This record gives sequence, C-alpha cells and structure tokens, in this order.
Amino acid sequence: MTEKDKELIAAAIEAIKTRYRNEWQEVGAAMRTRDGRIITGVNIDAYLGRMAVCAEAIAIGRSITEAGDQGIDTIVAVRHPRPHEEDQTIKVVSPCGSCRELIHDYDPKARVIVPNGPEPSVMSISELLPNKYWRGKK
Repeated sequence: MTEKDKELIAAAIEAIKTRYRNEWQEVGAAMRTRDGRIITGVNIDAYLGRMAVCAEAIAIGRSITEAGDQGIDTIVAVRHPRPHEEDQTIKVVSPCGSCRELIHDYDPKARVIVPNGPEPSVMSISELLPNKYWRGKK
C-alpha cells in the first residue's frame, strides 16, 4: 500500500466518523479519480432493504455529478462498528457483489483496497470479480 492509499483510507474513515448514525449510516467510502480528486460517500440505509444505497455507489455518483466520469484509480470502504460491538475500530471492508459490478462497470482497471489480516492490501477489481457479467459482445 502506498501513502496515497493510506490517505484514501483516512478520508473514508473521516467521512463515516463525521456522518455515522447508528442503523442508518455505518459505511464510508473514498475514491481517488484518475484525475487525482478524492471523493467520499456514506451509505444510505432504508426501511426497505432493497432501497439502500452503498457508500461506494454514492462516491461514484458524486464523482460523476461533480466533474463527469474521470475513472476510478482506487476505491475503499470502511465500516463503523455499532455501539454494542466490543471492537470499536473502524475497519476496511470488501465491496459487496453489487458494488464490485458497479466499480468494474465504471473502471475495469480500478484498484480496490480490501481487508487482509492486520493490514489492508490492494487488488484490481478484475481480481475481485473474475468472469464479469457482460451484456452482449464487447
């Protein structure tokens, strides 16, 4: 992991520390665009689970809204523990399956920071999502 990767984790942690709301917002994400901007987002939960939106999707949407699609250099998500959990450390989490699809759709060369024992590591989205679904021929 590079210093820029650590900076991205810190940005995701700051996003969820600032916006954490038990049972509503518990995941923060940060992405670095290919033009160097850092964009953050937090998940949006809902009473109807299928209405929830992941933090990674919010960050990608913000990036596109604010400056157009500049590509995803690196993205990370972190989870804030709930008050009753013993370990209150905010930790890197892997993107869910839907987010893996979304990240790959917007940049098949994106790097993703994932948990890997005591220290996170970096993988390509293609490594996290082998045999990607495609609609038709490329």
